Amino acid sequence: MVEIILARHGETDWNTGEIFRGRADVGLNETGLRQAELLGDYLSGEKIDFIYSSPLKRAVQTAEAIAQPRAVDVNIVQSLIDFDYGEWQGLSHREVKEKYPELYQDWRDTPEQVRIPGGESLEEVRSRVMPFVEDAVMRCGEGKIVFVSHRVVNKVLICNLLGLGNAHFWNIRLDTGGITRFNCGDGRVVLASHNDTSYLKSVEGIPSSDF
Repeated sequence: MVEIILARHGETDWNTGEIFRGRADVGLNETGLRQAELLGDYLSGEKIDFIYSSPLKRAVQTAEAIAQPRAVDVNIVQSLIDFDYGEWQGLSHREVKEKYPELYQDWRDTPEQVRIPGGESLEEVRSRVMPFVEDAVMRCGEGKIVFVSHRVVNKVLICNLLGLGNAHFWNIRLDTGGITRFNCGDGRVVLASHNDTSYLKSVEGIPSSDF
């Protein structure tokens, strides 16, 4: 059996400011660095065989915190890079709603049908990330794999691993630092836990956010 851990990176200032990040290489803020440290501590007692990360700094910093207690390399994978928000990148949530009201409403209502101007669609995310994850699981054979990526990418993965498709994108909540686990074996992919931020609950002043 292979256990998959999908980890969302820790908090950045663009998360707290509700700014669309996309391919912008924004690093973790002070809270995000603490979240990453706590996540590394939370997983420190588990044997992890492989760690794969998006190339963006916020994901790499989170992945390195997971890798730090153990002799496991962080493998940087382009397929795990964040959603390309195109013209929305760098804009605040409020600005997008004001400048692109119809498209924004479509994004909320039928995300699987939307392509962001100058960016990509959820189907393109699925097409680049699912084959990589499936191949990584096959090559692992047995063991535990951590994939560190981003909100949109991980939501697409979760939907598709559950056989739900991208139309269910908004049915998934995923906070900064949230981890989701799947067990893969006997021809099945089984959700074991979702959006686990329990390791943050005892620390006052470290919020989580699904933006």
